[in-house]
Amino acid sequence: MNDWQSWAAIVIFVGAYALIITEKIHRVAAALGGAGLMLAIGATDDKSAFHSEHSGIDWNVIFLLMGMMMIVGVLKKTGLFEYLAIWSVKRAKARPFRVMVMLIVITAVASALLDNVTTVLLIAPVTLLVCERLALPVAPFLIAEVLASNIGGTATLVGDPPNIIIASRAGLTFNDFLVHLAPLSALLILALIALSRVLFRKSFRYDEARAAEVMELEEREAIRDPRLLVQGLIVLALVVAGFVLHPVLHYEPSIVALLGAGLLVAVSTAETGDVLSEVEWPTLAFFAGLFIMIGGLIETGVIGEVSKALAQAIGGDELGGSMLLLGASAVLSGIIDNIPYVATMAPITSDLVTAMGGSADHVLWWALALGADLGGNATAIGASANVVVLGIAERNRTPISFWQFTKYGLVVTAVTVALSAVYVWLRYFALA
Repeated sequence: MNDWQSWAAIVIFVGAYALIITEKIHRVAAALGGAGLMLAIGATDDKSAFHSEHSGIDWNVIFLLMGMMMIVGVLKKTGLFEYLAIWSVKRAKARPFRVMVMLIVITAVASALLDNVTTVLLIAPVTLLVCERLALPVAPFLIAEVLASNIGGTATLVGDPPNIIIASRAGLTFNDFLVHLAPLSALLILALIALSRVLFRKSFRYDEARAAEVMELEEREAIRDPRLLVQGLIVLALVVAGFVLHPVLHYEPSIVALLGAGLLVAVSTAETGDVLSEVEWPTLAFFAGLFIMIGGLIETGVIGEVSKALAQAIGGDELGGSMLLLGASAVLSGIIDNIPYVATMAPITSDLVTAMGGSADHVLWWALALGADLGGNATAIGASANVVVLGIAERNRTPISFWQFTKYGLVVTAVTVALSAVYVWLRYFALA
């Protein structure tokens, strides 16, 4: 990493990241500007940026988002989200903290069965309506949900994209993730609920008049187009089945989402232009820019050098290696997107596992998965779900700043990673 391009790539990435953090310019402009500079200095090129599976734009993520945004756009027209908002508020007796707990649990469970990005796309519109009905600040509820989505997604193979990469490289099954990570994920959700009671305590303002109004509403009256609702739910069920059956069907989630979106537009009365207008195009552009910038770091060998240094530090100490891998992955996944990070670390982790005799409990793989998945909560751009929620909030004129998200995300990440370290030590070493 002695050539000028490597150092230039670092300067560009750090500069773009600083602009995103400080919000001196819009994050989309910062990401696309950084991507353009990476291409201009030759840190990456068109083939790597647009066609490389290793260091280019992850089109599976882009098209998964686009397909699900289209499906959600159609469902919004039916009144489904208004129905769910009224239903959830009434079940929680319109008490703000109860509402947050309900949304956290629903988000975590759905993220384990779908994936965290799809879940926040479905839950965020409900949250916006709940907060509007009860005159509550939107940001704390959206932040709590995205934190829950990343924790819940840790539980299964399909819950978070890094888990799919790890499963493929390590030969792990859906049931392996359930047995090893689902119990911890449930514990961490309880910790998140406890933390939310403290972190967001100023947001739980109970408006008795508003609550009474909502309790008198009839949720069924919110449904505006029953036929379109039935069509949308059938397609959504097929898409969910496609996600869950990925190990059998071998269709990428992006293909399933696009097929579902195309089918729904074809069979329904929804106008194609109206559906496409619901797509968060700035969010997709931000992801594209971010992927290209990280690709520049990969192509110039920067991320590879960092990963090799980590591997050398681990050596043959399985316990120390697991803790270092967990902590380092949490830190790095908060700075760069956890998908390319895991793609880079997967072969290195595989070599470490082999060198240590192919540990039967796969502890190093679980450390990598926990660090990458939970570390994504640390900052506003650490995971795909974070960026999507920030885009939704901005579009609905309730913007969440980088630091507003990150000051809560850092606390939750520190606590959940610490609990994960204790879990790893107890399960795989102390009680093994």
